[in-house]
Amino acid sequence: MWSLPQAVTDPNELRETPLLPPGYRVPASRWIHPSTRLRQLLETLPYVFAPGVYDPHGAQLVMYYGFPAVYFSGYSFAIGHLGTTDMDLYSSVEIADAARRIVAGLRKFQLTMAVGDPEKGLPPKHLHIPPVVADMDTGYGNIFNVQRTTELYVTAGVAGAHIEDQVMPKRCGHIAGKALIPAQEMVGKLKMMRAVANDLGNPDFVIIARTDGVSAVDAPEAKRGLPLAIERALRYLDSGVPDLVWCEFPTSERGPLETFVEEVRKRFPDARFAFNWSSSFKWFTDPNPISFRELGEMGVRFIFITLAAQHAMGLGFSELLQDLAARQERAYIDLQKREWAEGTDFPTRSHHFFSGVPYHHLLGQVYDAPRLGTQFEEELPEEAVV
Repeated sequence: MWSLPQAVTDPNELRETPLLPPGYRVPASRWIHPSTRLRQLLETLPYVFAPGVYDPHGAQLVMYYGFPAVYFSGYSFAIGHLGTTDMDLYSSVEIADAARRIVAGLRKFQLTMAVGDPEKGLPPKHLHIPPVVADMDTGYGNIFNVQRTTELYVTAGVAGAHIEDQVMPKRCGHIAGKALIPAQEMVGKLKMMRAVANDLGNPDFVIIARTDGVSAVDAPEAKRGLPLAIERALRYLDSGVPDLVWCEFPTSERGPLETFVEEVRKRFPDARFAFNWSSSFKWFTDPNPISFRELGEMGVRFIFITLAAQHAMGLGFSELLQDLAARQERAYIDLQKREWAEGTDFPTRSHHFFSGVPYHHLLGQVYDAPRLGTQFEEELPEEAVV
């Protein structure tokens, strides 16, 4: 359970914490519950954009560059932790534990950046902790599996989650052959999510209801395609549970999304939506790709790119490996030149700084941990060591 001892009126106010040396501070938003923080952002920003990550390192980069939220998908977990695909080949316990590590890593990263590196003249950075939205897939079973999964997510510090109406085992939203559970069963799962969050004292937990009705090949209803997705979204909103609804579309075409939003808002004028600006789409071939700004104006309040980190890592690391194969050590030397070029801001170029060595040194002194302090006879030349 989360304990938030300090009332916060101004999230930007800088406050001290016993987890920092005297004189160092962090934004007061640290003591706003992640779910409450996410709701505040959804209410005040035109839209909340969350790059998709698969580990704490990627989440910390999202935080460093000032994005308001972090997205953690099941596919990200499957690829990044298991080296497999998104077809429910993992359990709720596994993905919840990975989400817990991401949340913990962000809270620690705020402390390390609040110190900077006094020895090297790097000033503190006062970063807000982005709330984490996690994929709950189907809830990993029936309503009692949903009960347990929601408890795992809420107690891990996840700010919100989405759940979908596919059968289990599910399929990635962009893999053919999806089948849906009955709508009423999905409503029961949504109600269970809210009941668990409320029972744990977190009524602000953000719930996103996803439907795969557009491209499902099997469902109890006679309808198929967009009409089925619209009917499903209306059923879920009728329950009074979801904060946002999300329809997974098979292509980047904007017409179906516009129709979906328009039809849902005929009954629910204030409905809010989530949208997967999916890594599965070849956006570079779309002559008129929908922009984040346009999505926000349509009522889409949460936008995310599911596999942003995987594709960025895959491209960057593949290029390095190809270069290493061709040029050996010169390839890595050139990588470092790009990292350390004047005017660049790549915090990971010093893995010691990024992982918090200066923080550990300073706090080690405060807590009288002699082997963690900075007083050593050995001195390493700054011009030669990162």
